[in-house]
Amino acid sequence: MAISQTRAAAISSIGIRALSYFFLRWALLPFGPALIFTLFAIYLPTFVSGFRKEPKYNLVDEVDVVVTETTIRDENAEGADSPGAPTPSGNEKVIAEQVDVQETISIEKRPMHALRTLLSGAPNPRSLALSALTFLINAALVGFVADRLFRERYYGAEDLSFARVGYVGEHEAKLLIREPDQTKMPINVQIHLKDPQPPFDNPLWQSVGGVRWTGNETDYTAVVTVPLRNSGQRTYEWKTSNNHTGEFTTPPKVGSAFETGEGPFTFLSTSCIVSRLPYNPADHPLAIPGMRHLAKVLPSLGAQFMLFLGDFIYIDVPRYWAKSTEEYRKKYRQIYASPDWQAVGQNLSWIHVLDDHEIQNDWSANTTGVYQNAIDPYNHYHAAANPPLAKKAGALSARSGATYFEFTQGPASFFLLDTRTYRSNNKIAFTDDAKTMLGAGQLEDFIAWLRRPEPKGVKWKIVASSVPFTKNWGVNTQDTWGGFLTERKRILEAMWDTASRGIGVIVLSGDRHEFAATKFPPPMNTTWPETATVFEFSASPLSQFYSPVGTYRQRDSEDVEIKYINKGNSKFGAITIENLEGGDHSSLKYRLFVDGEEVWNTVVLSPPVVIEDVRPAIAAGSWWERLFAWRR
Repeated sequence: MAISQTRAAAISSIGIRALSYFFLRWALLPFGPALIFTLFAIYLPTFVSGFRKEPKYNLVDEVDVVVTETTIRDENAEGADSPGAPTPSGNEKVIAEQVDVQETISIEKRPMHALRTLLSGAPNPRSLALSALTFLINAALVGFVADRLFRERYYGAEDLSFARVGYVGEHEAKLLIREPDQTKMPINVQIHLKDPQPPFDNPLWQSVGGVRWTGNETDYTAVVTVPLRNSGQRTYEWKTSNNHTGEFTTPPKVGSAFETGEGPFTFLSTSCIVSRLPYNPADHPLAIPGMRHLAKVLPSLGAQFMLFLGDFIYIDVPRYWAKSTEEYRKKYRQIYASPDWQAVGQNLSWIHVLDDHEIQNDWSANTTGVYQNAIDPYNHYHAAANPPLAKKAGALSARSGATYFEFTQGPASFFLLDTRTYRSNNKIAFTDDAKTMLGAGQLEDFIAWLRRPEPKGVKWKIVASSVPFTKNWGVNTQDTWGGFLTERKRILEAMWDTASRGIGVIVLSGDRHEFAATKFPPPMNTTWPETATVFEFSASPLSQFYSPVGTYRQRDSEDVEIKYINKGNSKFGAITIENLEGGDHSSLKYRLFVDGEEVWNTVVLSPPVVIEDVRPAIAAGSWWERLFAWRR
């Protein structure tokens, strides 16, 4: 019985250690803690019982058997009476055997097997110290799992006060402020130029707006739109009366990649954040390791903004605690309360796209169910500080109820897709003509944006999609554009049309916790030239698990692999655009950073004009552009 208890303790111990390592270092799977706690409930009594009842000594039973044979010679054998004559062996006969059995019973100490004890977690009756140590290893692992699961629950950050930079355009900037302390009201916002050039620039701080009060209906957040009166690409410092400070840089004018004295136009792209993975017991409960990697290289990048492609929160990791609006709000507050946030968010504009984990894993139920609870904090913390809503096709204003965005900065125009609010059920067949990810309205507006002529000098259209455009990911393909092939084909054709007119199309995506660069060449023997190829760069996570086994594989000539990297808990891309001499062509350089180190890069050139656009582009700086510049 004691032996079976020890064996049960060893088996449950191995399970605890394997699952704990996986949960704490690889992936915070929701079912992990329940299994680990169950195994520990088995381990504890079997360990104690095995230690108390398993004998410390081995019983050794030795048996010695001695066989004695008695032989005689045949007296009648020839030569038997001759002295000294040899006796033929055939004349010897055995007439008796005597068997003597001797049994010795002794007790000896069992082998120590110290290493086996420490590795298996089984009790060792010979050593209390070894048994205690191996038990404490398992208890510590269970404690770490409990710490990761429960400790952050006590950091609701209800009193969180912070301010961050949202969208920054040529003529305005958005500042998101959260302040629950009403004694700090009203909040005044001031800005001034960081590098004023006398005698024309005003070096003094100027009040540019503020917040009169905040309330629970917005989780005590408010957005201040800051007017920017100085022309050109300038850096401003800002401060609020509730003691928050930072800075931001306005973008280059539309059609320009950089101005004299400024670097090329650079922005960042990634997605997916969870705290404390890989787990370190010394970390703050809200620590985000990936943000430390970003903070390390951020000063050298000169980035204009972060284009964050969804899964800013994981409502269902490490456990789906509740479906209330307050639970979703708490997740946002915890990210912004992280000690690692300020280094990457205080002086960098963050622009956001919605994805499933802000709602629920693999969400495809439109605005039903938990959607309304989930979208509440997303709107307050992210959408409110985002760029302008996308224009309705054929109109100058946004479609009513739209949840997707567009803007133009420097040499590129951007469209931020909403891939969750309008999509059909993921389980519908991939090739169903009625299946949609974008919905009819968004699809129409998106294709109109693709076809829209751009001001001179704008050489790129950048599409932000929370899920990969390629179908090369074989795991959970139905949640990507690979599950919406009919709609994807229509979009690709519009993209090839755009590229044929000399505007390069780049898709940026995340979601998969891996990196892949893919190109989508137009079909052969069509009116689209090879130079109209569309490119996708899919990079994630900023701070999450990665798949140790590759899940991306090229399957046909439609989606062509350029580069694939699955390893790394932190990945983000830095995209740098430069208009080449003369302004007719442009280069886009993509640099991939994994765990804070640049590991790969490539350069894409803007395509030549093959099909002339009969609609004239709006010249940068024209009265039309100036009239609607506030919309950018």
